[in-house]
Amino acid sequence: MKEKVKAFLGALFIIFLFILVSQLVKRNHEFVYGIIGDGFSGILIYLLIIVVAIVIAPISMMPFVPIASNMWGWYYAALIHIVGWSLGSFIVFFLSRKYGVPLIKKFVSLEKINEIEKKIPKGEVFLGIVVLRMITPVDVLSYALSLFTKIGFRTYALATIIGIIPFAFAFSYLGTVPIYYQIAGFILIGLIITLIVEFYKKRQN
Repeated sequence: MKEKVKAFLGALFIIFLFILVSQLVKRNHEFVYGIIGDGFSGILIYLLIIVVAIVIAPISMMPFVPIASNMWGWYYAALIHIVGWSLGSFIVFFLSRKYGVPLIKKFVSLEKINEIEKKIPKGEVFLGIVVLRMITPVDVLSYALSLFTKIGFRTYALATIIGIIPFAFAFSYLGTVPIYYQIAGFILIGLIITLIVEFYKKRQN
């Protein structure tokens, strides 16, 4: 029960940061442009930040999605995050498979990885990864999957991309709308995720 409460509060905090950042970016549009730039170089810098955050930094990039949405438009922001999150997870996969725990423990808490490892399904691995991608931080799940499963890279990559795409578009769009639509959107996403998880659990039983 404690873990569920902690996860719920953590999700609320990330949503709060998301909404806060979106409002700040909308009101300080020119200032943000001046820091990152609106050209191709700005996109590359943002992509690099996403990849680095997934590989070595234990932070969620979701609160930063509104920055990209308001700078390059929600559609392109979604594509940027799909590419960035996917590349970061692929790098994690290869690092974990090649160097294992001795290197990984320098980047991510092994305790967190072990917690995620318990949630990895033994059967229907592909569908399980897709579902987990929707409810679990990209970085920690990537480490857990590459360390504790024998899944091949192609299956891992395809399940990762499929799991990332819907919410990359959803979060990118929410980063551009008024605050009351954002709140309603997050409630709807929460309900959808709950239904997906419950459906998956029933398939496992």
